[in-house]
Amino acid sequence: MKEIQWRDPTPESVRQTGTPSAAKGNLRLHGVAYTPMIANKHTTLFDGGVVKQVTTPLQVVADDDTQEVQLLNLYPDIRYQMIDGFGGAITEAAGSVLRQMPEETAEKILRGYFGPEGLRYSFVRTHLDSCDFSLGNYSAVTDPQDKEFKTFSLARDEKYILPYIRLAEQYAGHKIGVMLTPWSPPAFMKTNNDRNHGGKLLPEYADAWANYICRYIREYENRGITVEFLTVQNEPHATQTWDSCRYTHEEEREFLEKHLYPALQKAGLEKIKINLWDHNKERLFECASTCVTASTNAMIDGFAFHWYSGDHFDAVRLVREQYPDKRLIFTEGCIEYSFRDKDQLKNAQIYAHDMIGNFNAGMNLFFDWNIVLDEKGGPNHVSNLCDAPIMCNPNTKEVEYKLSYYYIAQFSHYVLPGAKRIAATCYTDRLETVAFVNPDGTFAVVLLNRTEQCMPVTLRIKGSLIACEIEANSMTTIVCAAKGAAID
Repeated sequence: MKEIQWRDPTPESVRQTGTPSAAKGNLRLHGVAYTPMIANKHTTLFDGGVVKQVTTPLQVVADDDTQEVQLLNLYPDIRYQMIDGFGGAITEAAGSVLRQMPEETAEKILRGYFGPEGLRYSFVRTHLDSCDFSLGNYSAVTDPQDKEFKTFSLARDEKYILPYIRLAEQYAGHKIGVMLTPWSPPAFMKTNNDRNHGGKLLPEYADAWANYICRYIREYENRGITVEFLTVQNEPHATQTWDSCRYTHEEEREFLEKHLYPALQKAGLEKIKINLWDHNKERLFECASTCVTASTNAMIDGFAFHWYSGDHFDAVRLVREQYPDKRLIFTEGCIEYSFRDKDQLKNAQIYAHDMIGNFNAGMNLFFDWNIVLDEKGGPNHVSNLCDAPIMCNPNTKEVEYKLSYYYIAQFSHYVLPGAKRIAATCYTDRLETVAFVNPDGTFAVVLLNRTEQCMPVTLRIKGSLIACEIEANSMTTIVCAAKGAAID
């Protein structure tokens, strides 16, 4: 970050009559505390199919209490949930693509996601055994007679996943928190004897499956990887052609309470933060209201959700209101080729709209799906192809950064771990907005304009007015702080 030379834009009459309130340089203006500020506007545009990023210093003036229109009011003293940070999924598919690219290309991609000059990701989600974005079905144990898991193997993880988590930590300059998610127990533990096509966990294998999960976590930690989060099951209400397993809400609660949590305690892994549901938002509240009981409350860190059934921001908000101590984590969303076209602007706007809505509803942590895929949207062992923010062609070695990559950066680069969402009101619903205060005291205000018109807006904060225009079909982050601060 660079120091911005601050120039006091306050009218001379105000400077002469204002009364300094503290060493910080605050003034009283019309009875309201006035903090001289600096501000920069960072905008991503998509002009003729080309991504353009523009940074503009903004003029800050004192609020003379006369402007009533085009305001975006910020109330930094009214604070909501803490933001843990941002992350993406390093799947076997993503690792296999990175492995086929030149070393310097893979390094650039990972630096772009995890480095301080890039998206600043601080978390990784990955699959426990195979998922659809694997090269094929696999399990760490396949022998039903191996009760003690003597044949347990992380060979696939060691080849395609763990090396890139380690590199992510190297480029981030700190440890990366990992979320592990199972898509299915081994086939022999299921009613359909198949990793794919749904099925259920056989009751007689409930303890074995819980111990298997504990072993997976321990093997990661033995290799220096920090497993911070665990979800019980990916999409427990879905029967998929790929790795899947069904649980009702009651079954998920029972497995947690009677099998998984006791196994984690016995293994000394009670520090692992367990999140339930990990499916679409429309039934998020039903999961929470069923699974949180007097006996399970302390076992549950929070709830994870996806976006594939629509906005349902009020479902997220309802869980936040009814269970204020629970973490809310977006764990998966992508542009599925079977449902969406390849319009980059439209697809990037889907990301931004959902992120703004979820943050305003109480979300703490955001995970994107695959950080990188090949030019076809894979590999995926059942051809469930989709988009990723970065697409690579292993044959030509070409790399394409999608507009979604830059839209995610408008959040993750400027909203720091430990930030808190703050209260805001906006004059129009044509601008989608969310605002944060960072641990260092800087403010980050994210604005999405999905219209064809340039929209004027004036931020009103701490006795200051910051006017600018939000370009048509653009994504903008305004960073502001008290004078003398260093800001992006």
